[in-house]
Amino acid sequence: MGRVDNSVVSKTVGQAWESSILPSLSDFVAIPALSPAFDPEWAANGQLDAAVEHVRSWVNDRGIPGVTTEIVRLDGRTPVLLIDVPATGDTTDTVLLYGHLDKQPPVGGWSDGLGPWQPVLRDGRLYGRGSADDGYSGYAATAAIEAVRAAGGSHARCVVLLETGEESGSPDLPVYLDHLKDRLGDVSLVVCLDSGGNDYRRLWMTTSLRGMVSVDVTVRVLRAGQHSGLASGIVPSSFRILRRLLDRLEDSETGRLLLPELHVEVPADRLDEVRVSVEAVPGVFTQMFSLPDGMSTVDTDEVELALNNSWRPTLSVIGASGLPEPLDAGNVLRTHTTLSLSFRLPPTVDAYAALEAVKKTLTTDVPYGAQVELGRTDVGPGWNAPAFAPWLRSIVDDVSDGVFGGEPYGTVGLGGSIPFMGLLAEKYPDAQFVVTGALGPDSNAHVPDEWLNIAQAARVTEAVAHILDAHAAR
Repeated sequence: MGRVDNSVVSKTVGQAWESSILPSLSDFVAIPALSPAFDPEWAANGQLDAAVEHVRSWVNDRGIPGVTTEIVRLDGRTPVLLIDVPATGDTTDTVLLYGHLDKQPPVGGWSDGLGPWQPVLRDGRLYGRGSADDGYSGYAATAAIEAVRAAGGSHARCVVLLETGEESGSPDLPVYLDHLKDRLGDVSLVVCLDSGGNDYRRLWMTTSLRGMVSVDVTVRVLRAGQHSGLASGIVPSSFRILRRLLDRLEDSETGRLLLPELHVEVPADRLDEVRVSVEAVPGVFTQMFSLPDGMSTVDTDEVELALNNSWRPTLSVIGASGLPEPLDAGNVLRTHTTLSLSFRLPPTVDAYAALEAVKKTLTTDVPYGAQVELGRTDVGPGWNAPAFAPWLRSIVDDVSDGVFGGEPYGTVGLGGSIPFMGLLAEKYPDAQFVVTGALGPDSNAHVPDEWLNIAQAARVTEAVAHILDAHAAR
């Protein structure tokens, strides 16, 4: 397989994970490094700095010849860790390996014996917040570089970039990319380890990511709350007006979004990939979530479900205010209702045009002339991968045989967003992209009981090592 001995790569990676990565990654889990959106006092609290320094110290202790590590800080922005490893050959281009060290909030409901900041090793899993999303990425990238060298292979200059704002939509990353542009140089390969797939048997390559638009919308109908018996039937309910505005955006019977600016035609190659992926792991889309008894998914056709989750827009109401808890609710016609709307967009939709269409729809010809206020908007571009170069397709086939026991690699259109990929695609249009990772359908990213499949993470690490070597030899 390729130019290096897989047994040496496998042994090197296995030893790194067992003796060094798992102990350090467990300590990383214990750091409550909340993303800035969930910790407005992140700078004063210092947990993001602690996470960055923790991983930096681990890399420095590895003793990779020529490696430099630097924590880059721009005023008022979250820190970035750069790990710079010189090429082993004469190539002048750069491989950029990406991950993030910030975390989602802990949320409640963890199982007995588990907790967000309590690393637990159990049955080949490492439990804890940030274990799978995405604390392991910097360790895996570093170990892959070590494995190439140990096996006598070669790699281009490798820059591992670990940010600390991804879970907040990467607001600082565009500024850092501009700031580091000259230092990054000619990026010909991007490796992102913040993804995963539909099982833990094969290598999964993400070929598209949905974009995202979010906006808070408030409908205000009164200057002060009024007795509902006196005001109802005279003053319209703010909630009812919001329902009518939402009906302009979404068909509540089917969930289909109604604005043409939010839709694209699914490319033929991506449709073919969806069909193959569904056939490879039947049942994953209908069984991956725990539903109440008697409830079904929105469709029984898994191809349709996969397309809904990758190439079709969706709306989720993710927050609300102006609504008291039921036990605190009096008979009052409330002054206002606020909903936080989150739109997932097809990978190639213009996210900024989509946001403008949503804004116009919510604020034009509002029923009864009610006051509509929009706030807290966010935009993240989607991403559609370029076609695999022959060398990349060949090595991924080889890795499937040599590392994953002959299981053919799978492709997946990810329903979530990684804004960094869209940014990099714009800056490096000729680069190849390997977006992969150890996350599976039940890894519980963002929710209680997050866990990392250690064996899958090690196999992904091996795969990256072979890809780095093949890239250098292309």
